[in-house]
Order: sequence, then C-alpha cells, then structure tokens
Amino acid sequence: MNEPFRFHTRLNLVELLGRRAATVCELLDGIREVPGASIYHHTHRFLQQHHYLSPEPPNDFAFWITERLGLDDVGERLASVDTVRYRRINDLRARYIEILEEVLAARRNSWPVCQEGEEFHFMSSRTFIIPLPYVARDAAEFLDILETVSVNSLYYHVFESRLRLERGENDFAVWFESRGDHELAAALSRLDPYTITLDGLRREIIRLVEHYVQDR
Repeated sequence: MNEPFRFHTRLNLVELLGRRAATVCELLDGIREVPGASIYHHTHRFLQQHHYLSPEPPNDFAFWITERLGLDDVGERLASVDTVRYRRINDLRARYIEILEEVLAARRNSWPVCQEGEEFHFMSSRTFIIPLPYVARDAAEFLDILETVSVNSLYYHVFESRLRLERGENDFAVWFESRGDHELAAALSRLDPYTITLDGLRREIIRLVEHYVQDR
C-alpha cells in the first residue's frame, strides 16, 4: 500500500555566529569553516524573504562583495553559481571556495577592506519542522492541498528537503516516484525552482500534476 504524502512546514530561528569578514580573504576563511547551515542560510535567505521576486536576488556572498567591496567581477562570479546543480551543501561550499581561491591567486595587488560597520556577519538558522494536518492519499488530494498550503510549506518540501537535508530530490518527486508515477516524478525532479517565484513554482507543480492526472 502506498504511503500518503504528509505536508510539513518550517520555522527558522536566525543565529549570529560571532564571526565576521572585512576582506575577501576573511570571507574565504569563513566559508571554509562555518557549519553547512550557515552556507545554506546565506545562499537561500533571499529566496525565503523575497519569494515574490524572479529571478532570485544574489546570494549574500555575492551581494556583500559587490556592494561593500565594489568588486563587481568577483560578485558576478559568485552570483552565477548554478545552485540547482548541487545536491550537497559541502559541494556548494566547495564551489564558492574554488571561485575565491582563483580570484585571489589571479590578483597580486592589494584587496580592498570594507568600511567599519559594513563587515560580513556570518549567520546560520535553526529550522523547526512542523507537521501540518494535511495528508494526501492520491494525486487529486495532493492538488487540493497544494493549492492552499503556505509558501513556507512549499519551500520546505522543495528546497530544504533537496539541499539542506541532502535528500537529493524534492519531496514531491520522491513521493510520486514511490507510487510508481515515474514520468511525473522525473518532471518534478527536473524543475528549476531558483528561476521562478514560489507562487510560480506552486502553479508549475500543479500544472504538471494536472497534466499527469488527465493523461491517465
């Protein structure tokens, strides 16, 4: 018997780590050493807080280097990292480290220092997962619930499950795969959630599932 899909949501408690950076070198050292939850926070904070914007704003590292150090070229490289390619936080961390190591090695003259009070403050977030009273036993029930749950629930099942929790796929794709709906699961897995708003993502998931249901 197929397991039903149980919807969850999450609450985040943001924490200051007590570490800051005033230069590119210090930012690189921090990225190397902070916990994975901090890397996730600084690469996904904009998505959570500004879910109505598309395409998504840059990650915190790119924003700080561009706005506070004036290094547009370095900021562009950090902003261009294709987050959807990475299924593990440490792989994403390694890509940022690689970029910063390359730019540091290529530039021999001195690097700028940000003004006092504009340092990069490393932060993290503690996530509390909360079960919702919504359970879907088939695709029709899934659609009815997906149309009403908050974007926080959608964010948890698509972003956090795939990357922060390192499950590799979003929860929706995993559930439909477990039901034997392989084509639909593959379509959901191919979605790039970073290029549309969360409300747009909701509509695209609904479209895919409706298309599948109609074709059965």
